[in-house]
Amino acid sequence: MSDHLNSAATEDVASSAREASAPPRDGKPSTILLNDADDVLIALRRISPGEIVSEGVVAIDPIPAGHKIARRPIDAGAVVRRYNSVIGVASAPIARGGHIHVQNLAMSTFAQGHTFGEDIRPTPVASVQRTFDGYVRADGRVATRNYIGILTSVNCSATTARMIADHFKGRLSDYPNIDGVVALTHKGGCGLDARIEGIEALRRCIAGYAAHPNFAKVLMIGLGCEVTNLDGVLGGSAGDALVIQQSGGTAATVRAGIERIEASLERANNVQRTPVPASELKVALQCGGSDGYSGVSANAALGAAVDLIVAHGGTAILSETTECYGAEHLLTRRAVRRDVGEKLIARVKWWEQFAASHGMEINNNPSPGNKAGGLTNIIEKSLGAMAKGGTTNLVEVYDYAERVTEKGLVFMDAPAFDPVGATAQVAGGANVLCFTTGRGSAFGCKPTPSLKLASNTPLYQRMPDDMDVNCGTLLDGTETIEEAGARIFDLILATASGTKTASERLGYGEEEFSPWDKGIML
Repeated sequence: MSDHLNSAATEDVASSAREASAPPRDGKPSTILLNDADDVLIALRRISPGEIVSEGVVAIDPIPAGHKIARRPIDAGAVVRRYNSVIGVASAPIARGGHIHVQNLAMSTFAQGHTFGEDIRPTPVASVQRTFDGYVRADGRVATRNYIGILTSVNCSATTARMIADHFKGRLSDYPNIDGVVALTHKGGCGLDARIEGIEALRRCIAGYAAHPNFAKVLMIGLGCEVTNLDGVLGGSAGDALVIQQSGGTAATVRAGIERIEASLERANNVQRTPVPASELKVALQCGGSDGYSGVSANAALGAAVDLIVAHGGTAILSETTECYGAEHLLTRRAVRRDVGEKLIARVKWWEQFAASHGMEINNNPSPGNKAGGLTNIIEKSLGAMAKGGTTNLVEVYDYAERVTEKGLVFMDAPAFDPVGATAQVAGGANVLCFTTGRGSAFGCKPTPSLKLASNTPLYQRMPDDMDVNCGTLLDGTETIEEAGARIFDLILATASGTKTASERLGYGEEEFSPWDKGIML
């Protein structure tokens, strides 16, 4: 695969997805064509051999829902396009109407041709500025939730932290403005040289959560001899600390922790929501358990909502570096400065080297569930994942769990494993999280509310207690991408104003705290 093939796609994926009109409202076609240049159709339902799926195209294989069908004969060695971008090379001849997947579509090593800034455009400005009802902290930070947090510097103090948090379960009825007392624990914090990247990433996560506006108070619990000692971690946040080895042991630390939190309840409860501009939104973008529809429906609709967030002066945090692999050129074209685009390319190259050092290739993604849903390789998955970022300019690239300060669309380096990536985004300051899924991922991310966007209607109907938004309306032909994006934007504002999400009602969000240790333990 040569480097000019993907870069020849002159539209970014979000725009391509917008042009992929939904099925007619008065009919229910069995397939959808995303771009006239594509070699594939996408099955909207399970298709049997012999079915006419499009003019001149008859299915010759069983085609699962979400999978690809050849629009035309494809020779072995020829490139295959989806979203008007190359997604791979035919590893065998493919007949018109044939099923295209892992059995006949291969990745080939290629060098991406990157350009910088050629697709930047003026940032749109909303004609009417929207607001949400948030909590404004004394220092001006804006919160969407009001938790008390218990954080740990090391796994050795995790049980103590949970004991303290468990004490307050069912005991906050007199404090209706407090969303809960939560212990966010982890498995690391020691056994590592203090200078390596994994420890620095953990420190950034702890510091970011300690400073998060969605916490009215933070109590840190340490052991006393760990690498991630508490010196300097809390910074100027509203936290304090207890060290087990200095507080008389576990039971004494639990008693002291309960006392400190009880002393803070009245003050933490003494808050009121007030209207704040939508520019105070910092929305994390995640996708997990993707299928062949994710890039067409849920990710594209979320991208339309992101454009509205940016138009209102807010921030959207795109992430999952290993799921932009092979599609990163779509972001470098939108980079406001060359150095911003080069930061992204540098992170991609780091990942290539990191994977190689562990005997892996970065393109070993997608997961088995992704493949079952119709995604053949990482490039196809990445092209669909890019749609979450909408169409506006890329203004900055951040390291893992680094504090996000820029307004607009930004990128944060992180793995594609959802808990690890979302943890970084929340540490960076995200006060709402939007999570798209085509397979049915279960997820939450306290203290930040997490909205779940289903890519297809059967999933939404199958898991009604887990999903907040049905984006299958785009496939069903009952809604346009712009209409779905506006609906999601409205729900983001409502969520930021206090409306509980499905994952919050189920109680998700404590176990998902998962700082990235980068795989090294001594």
